[in-house]
Amino acid sequence: MLVLGVLAAGLVLPAVVVALYRFVPPPMTPLMLIRGGTVAYDWVPMTRIAPILARSVLTAEDESFCQHFGFDKAALERALDDYLDEDEEATLRGGSTISQQAAKNVFLWPQRSWLRKGLETWLTLYIEALWPKERIMEIYLNVVEWAPGVYGAEAAAQHHFKKAAAKLSAHEAAALAAVLPNPRKWSASNPGPYVQSRTETLQVRAAKVDALASCL
Repeated sequence: MLVLGVLAAGLVLPAVVVALYRFVPPPMTPLMLIRGGTVAYDWVPMTRIAPILARSVLTAEDESFCQHFGFDKAALERALDDYLDEDEEATLRGGSTISQQAAKNVFLWPQRSWLRKGLETWLTLYIEALWPKERIMEIYLNVVEWAPGVYGAEAAAQHHFKKAAAKLSAHEAAALAAVLPNPRKWSASNPGPYVQSRTETLQVRAAKVDALASCL
């Protein structure tokens, strides 16, 4: 009975929390606690985030976001091929959709491992079942790290551009999207050559994603 109770709790409790976060903002994330130090985290609804930021992030991170149910099969296959081509110390990386990244950022720890990937997969199923796509994007934009200690679109817009997230230009939105793979190394407001080039590419692509962004 104890084992069944533990299994039941493991299934029900995450679903309850995911369901709760459909309506209320996450007060904190594990990453914020792990990083420690000063945390800039200012939750704002999607209505106070420039729409071009969501489109830029979709273009940069997950172009099939509106079409998939949490997982991009082609991206996962590419990531697995890369992993299998590495040496024995390599870790599985890449292939994560925005839904998976939301699961990781809201509920899990940053270090890559098969355990974390398994939990991420399970939580992604709950998220896709219980949150509409716009809510997934809203939560992702509000909790993702955009500079050391800077979480979410509003804090990022203030930190990098001294303005509200609602006032971001197409270029600024593309710059924020460009640094998401490594926001602790790259800067949206002080970009190096790679970030500058990627920003220009994403700005052009984000202006042409009407069909891909149909769920936002």
